[in-house]
Amino acid sequence: MKSVKIQNADMAWHIAANILFPPEFDEGRTYPAIVSVHPFGSCKEQTSGNVYGKALAEQGFVVIAYDASFQGESGGSPRWVEDPTQRVEDISRVIDYAVTLPYVDADAIGVLGVCGGGGYVLNATLTEKRIKAVVSITGVNIGRLFREGFSNYDPLGALTAMAAQRTREARGGELQVNELLPASPDVARKNGLTELDVFEATDYYKTPRGQQPGGWTRMLFSHAQKTLAWDAFAFAETLLTQPMMVVIGNKPGAFGAFRDGMEVYGRATASKDRRLVVAEGWSHYDLYDKPEPVAIALEQAVPFFRKHLQGEG
Repeated sequence: MKSVKIQNADMAWHIAANILFPPEFDEGRTYPAIVSVHPFGSCKEQTSGNVYGKALAEQGFVVIAYDASFQGESGGSPRWVEDPTQRVEDISRVIDYAVTLPYVDADAIGVLGVCGGGGYVLNATLTEKRIKAVVSITGVNIGRLFREGFSNYDPLGALTAMAAQRTREARGGELQVNELLPASPDVARKNGLTELDVFEATDYYKTPRGQQPGGWTRMLFSHAQKTLAWDAFAFAETLLTQPMMVVIGNKPGAFGAFRDGMEVYGRATASKDRRLVVAEGWSHYDLYDKPEPVAIALEQAVPFFRKHLQGEG
C-alpha cells in the first residue's frame, strides 16, 4: 500500500488516498483500477479500503481508496461537510489522478462504493464515462434519506433550521457539528435506540470492530442544505449506461439500502449489464465487514469487474 495526497491543478485542497496494489505488483505493467468510495461519516481505513479495497487488490486490481473532501485526512474547510455534489466530484478527481499513473489502464477503471458511497458511485457513473463498471454495496440514496429519516420526515423544517444556523455561524457563532450515532452500543440501548441500522451502525463505528481515527461519524449541520434537494438516481433511466451491479442484504433497516437498491436496479434500464445481488439473511452493516456476506458480494463483484475491465468471462 502507498499513501498519497492527490492535488490536481484545479483543486484548492488535497484528497488523501491509499493505493492498494495486487500481489507481485510490477510498475512496468498496466492494471485495471477500481476507485473505492467510503460511506457517509466513514473514512478510507474502514470498509471501503480495509475490506473491499484490500480484497479487490488481492484479486489483481489497483485500488484507490480515499477520504472525501472535508473529511478524514483530506483537506477542505470547514470540516465534516457532507456535500453530495462534492462527493461525486471527488470521484472524478481521483480518476483524474488515476489516469496519470503509468501502471493504470485508463480504459479499465471501475468504481465501488459502500452505503452512501454506493449512492455516490451510481450518481457519478451517470456522467463520468471513464467509469466502465460500477458496483454499489448496500448503497443508500443520501438525498432520499435526508428528506425522510434524517430530517424526521420534515425536510422543510430541517432546511429552516439549517438556514438559521448558517446565519449564526456567518455572524461568528459556533459551528454546529452533529454526532450521527450514540457513543456506544450500551448508550444506544439505554436510550432505546435499538432500530436495526442505528444499532448496527453504532456497533460498527463505535467499537473496535470498525472504529478508526478518521471515521468521525460527524456532520456540519449548517452546510447540509443541498443534500435535501439531491437525488442519487436522477436520470438513471437514460444516463446510467455502463454495467451496474447492486448488492443488498434482505434484512431491511431504517436507512433504506434494500429499498434504494431495488429502486435503482429497476430504473437503470439503459445499463448494458444490470445485476442485482441479494445477500439472503444479512443486513446493511453485515455487508460492511462480516466475512460471509462480504464473500457473497465479492463472489459476484470480482468476476463482474474482470468481465468489464479485463474482458474475461
